[in-house]
Amino acid sequence: MPAATKDAVLGSAVDLARAVAVDLAEDPSDVGEYLGLVVEGERLVSHRFASAARGYRGWEWTVTVARVPRGRTATVCEAELLPGPDAVLGQAWLPWSERIRPGDIGPGDVLPFKADDPRLEPGWTPTGDPELDDVAIDELALARIRVLSPQGRDEAAERWYRGPHGPTSAGALASAAACGSCGFLVPLQGSLGTVFGVCANQWSPDDGTVVSVDHGCGAHSETDSEAPPTDWPAADPLIDELSLELVNLTESSAAPAKTTEATVADEAPTAPTDADVPTEPTEPREPADTAIEATTAPDETDAAPGDAEVTPDEVEVAPVADAAVEPDAAPEPDAAPEPDAAPEPDAAPEPDVSDADQPATRPDPEP
Repeated sequence: MPAATKDAVLGSAVDLARAVAVDLAEDPSDVGEYLGLVVEGERLVSHRFASAARGYRGWEWTVTVARVPRGRTATVCEAELLPGPDAVLGQAWLPWSERIRPGDIGPGDVLPFKADDPRLEPGWTPTGDPELDDVAIDELALARIRVLSPQGRDEAAERWYRGPHGPTSAGALASAAACGSCGFLVPLQGSLGTVFGVCANQWSPDDGTVVSVDHGCGAHSETDSEAPPTDWPAADPLIDELSLELVNLTESSAAPAKTTEATVADEAPTAPTDADVPTEPTEPREPADTAIEATTAPDETDAAPGDAEVTPDEVEVAPVADAAVEPDAAPEPDAAPEPDAAPEPDAAPEPDVSDADQPATRPDPEP
């Protein structure tokens, strides 16, 4: 087919093409300067005019004219506003399934059902085997009509990991520790739980959000903030000169004396009771070689030891005050009680008296 040549009749129809463009535009000023012509074919030429209309920068008014063979008159075929090389164009048309973006679904909006969604696959069908059904239904939660497919799981993991809750976010790079060691991280179930978890810290900017284990924020459970440096000098210690503590010197000096008196009273031996003296054997004692002081008979001092036989029942034995008698140890049968005077009922026993006639000594009480 021979190449189209320039047509003189159609090439000179510039005024006709402008008039048609002005009629097509809302305002005559929307038709700008003449941009030239384009030979579309045999006896077919398009004239172009710049568009000055608001919002159509780079667009062109295009008027196509033609003529019949051997004709001398140009005829308008079509006129329209077409985008030029530098035109500002809108996005290409996409179906709703590809055009929708996160956040476009508002309250009350419902997406149409998509039966062939590649992100889903049929769920678990019970087989009757308790072992398999318990794992699939109770542990993996697959008892649904459709569950996440491997493609949907991989897409979600890639989207979450590369998103603002992954390791490359500004908060994760500035954090001191990762979410994997935080006590507020709740791991997910299944294979996604090895990489992701849900944040359960109300002070964290990611509270209630799926985060990766290598994500991080300033609300980590095991980190702490350092005290900022200050230019203020350290304050001197404060001395409280207004509070007074009243001390009674008389009572404080008398306290050691009372303590000493109480100590002496505790250390003084007490008179043994009948319960402390062990029971003697039933066989009688022979007090032939021991002098016994009798308090009941006044004329025993003149009698010789061999004049009268003294039985154990007639002699009042004075308790021994010098030595403490152990309850568990019984005295020897042949031992006679020491000739110490029996202590008065109201008087304290004399601790170290060797002679019965020596008066008892007591510590002088302090005033």
